[in-house]
Amino acid sequence: MRSSQGPLSRLMARIDFLGTGNAFMPPGRMHALALLDGCVLVDTPPTVLAQLRRCGSSPSELRHILITHWHADHIFGFPFLLLERKFISDPDFKSTLNVHLRPGGKELLSSLCNTGFPGSLEDSLDERILWSESETGTLEDTDWSFERFAVEHVEQTDPHGYELIHSNGFRFLHCGDSGPCEEIDKRASRCQVVLLEMGIPDFVESPHHHTPSDVVAFSQRHPHATVLVTHNYSSARGEEIGFPMPELPESIVQIEDGDCLLIDEKGSASLQRNL
Repeated sequence: MRSSQGPLSRLMARIDFLGTGNAFMPPGRMHALALLDGCVLVDTPPTVLAQLRRCGSSPSELRHILITHWHADHIFGFPFLLLERKFISDPDFKSTLNVHLRPGGKELLSSLCNTGFPGSLEDSLDERILWSESETGTLEDTDWSFERFAVEHVEQTDPHGYELIHSNGFRFLHCGDSGPCEEIDKRASRCQVVLLEMGIPDFVESPHHHTPSDVVAFSQRHPHATVLVTHNYSSARGEEIGFPMPELPESIVQIEDGDCLLIDEKGSASLQRNL
């Protein structure tokens, strides 16, 4: 399998999709996970260590983590990530990890770590992490900045998405977990690529996830944008069990684990498929 790599020059970027499945991890898909330029991770699902190893990345190379919300399939890998960095890939504490999250997140993730590995991660939580609750900011030592915004999902999880802006002007809208949402529509109008979740099939009614019909309607409202589908309820290509992939217009891409987005110096993006 292809390894993830950082940008080839200052004005180039790469986004690797290390997982594209919803919480049930459909056949052929790990939990949804995106990695920007090998050092910015959006969420930390339970499968995060396996996903990083599968693409050839080390946890010690991470500089920033952006947390979208508190559901288990998005944060339960956090203790394992810290444990690996402390004892395996960065025992000498050569790199600091910046964690960007909503108020209350530090306490929640610390409790998760202390429950899972009591007595092992207190120093990592206190000394090896820079916690940030800022809603906007620049991701230090990268070419990215971000704006965090509220989305439509289970209220108790404090759900948010991230608009990520590269220094070359490219805008990538990571919508987190969300149903149809005015804020997503507003921001999509200025973004070249939108990463939209499709967590449920059409026969399930919920305001907290997009269905295939919702995704099609979104794409029709934003014909300028490349719409990539993640957090997919359906099985991966070639799998014979689970929900079959729905048929969607060619303008919508149901990405697979291992796909990546390449952005050139002019801000143009192309999708490299892991076929």
